[in-house]
Amino acid sequence: MTTWPRVRLPLCSALLIGMSLAAQAQDYPNRPITMIVPFPAGGLTDVPARIAATMMSEKVGQNIVVENKSGASGTIGAAYAARATPDGYTLFANSLADAQNIHFVSLTYSPVNDFAQIGWIVDGPPVVLIINARLPYKSLAELIAAAKANPKSVNFGTSGPASSPAMALAQLNQAAKTDIVAVPYRGSGDAAREVAGGAIQGVFAFFSQAKPLVDDGKVRPLAVAAPTRVAAWPDVPTFNELGYKVDFRGFVGLSAPAKTPKPIIEYLNKQLNAVVQSDAFKSRAAALGMTVPADNTPAKYDAFIRQEIVRQGEIAKLVKETSPPPPAAKK
Repeated sequence: MTTWPRVRLPLCSALLIGMSLAAQAQDYPNRPITMIVPFPAGGLTDVPARIAATMMSEKVGQNIVVENKSGASGTIGAAYAARATPDGYTLFANSLADAQNIHFVSLTYSPVNDFAQIGWIVDGPPVVLIINARLPYKSLAELIAAAKANPKSVNFGTSGPASSPAMALAQLNQAAKTDIVAVPYRGSGDAAREVAGGAIQGVFAFFSQAKPLVDDGKVRPLAVAAPTRVAAWPDVPTFNELGYKVDFRGFVGLSAPAKTPKPIIEYLNKQLNAVVQSDAFKSRAAALGMTVPADNTPAKYDAFIRQEIVRQGEIAKLVKETSPPPPAAKK
């Protein structure tokens, strides 16, 4: 009887798994696919991911079922997806949160090394600065002048230091040399509604959250934190136009667990592009203030994720430097 040395067993097991995955890739997909969205249904990540999943189902000939695994700023769903079998039947909708979380919490996975990137679903929506419509400020310059004249007199809502509104506010305070105070709320949507009600003066909110309030005349948009103006608001300038380096926008993409066979990644990228580059998808994305990059490859999306993690790290450092220290423990 021949016995193999124990040291060879892990290698043999890895080879067998690799051969099995390669065989499955040739027949992919032959059953439903699950797309993990790490946030609740109806949110900024869920909506474009769900639209893409529905339209991709028709392309691949199998249902792509969206499963919302929310909690802990998206890290619960991400950790679950990272541990899934890399066979193409579990996908993950990653987003701006994945580039931010790594700088604020201890993760059990790597948003880069534990995932194989497939491509963008959407770029955006941009973050926009809105203020209560009853305030006298008609431009960003007027708001900044007031904030400088009376430091700490202007309050902006955020959803905590590890959030897009807080990070965008930190960028503005640094660029404009202002001291606008951050007031934490449960979420940026709640903060936007508080601005509309007059409880606070302003907030950085995502376009899709701000637009209904702007349409109702309850808030006024002053500037867009994106390279270009939003088509729906052609008269609202960007921060860059006004001389301030504030660029903050979301994104949603598609990935799979690391070691998913390359032919599956390439196949999914092709089907993803067939959907997101279509006029039907682009029109729905535009209504949410989102766009689709033209050159949408796994390599370019992977490079983008890595660059965005670095960029968000620089902003996170700024937030930590300007955030007040936690209260001292009572003795």
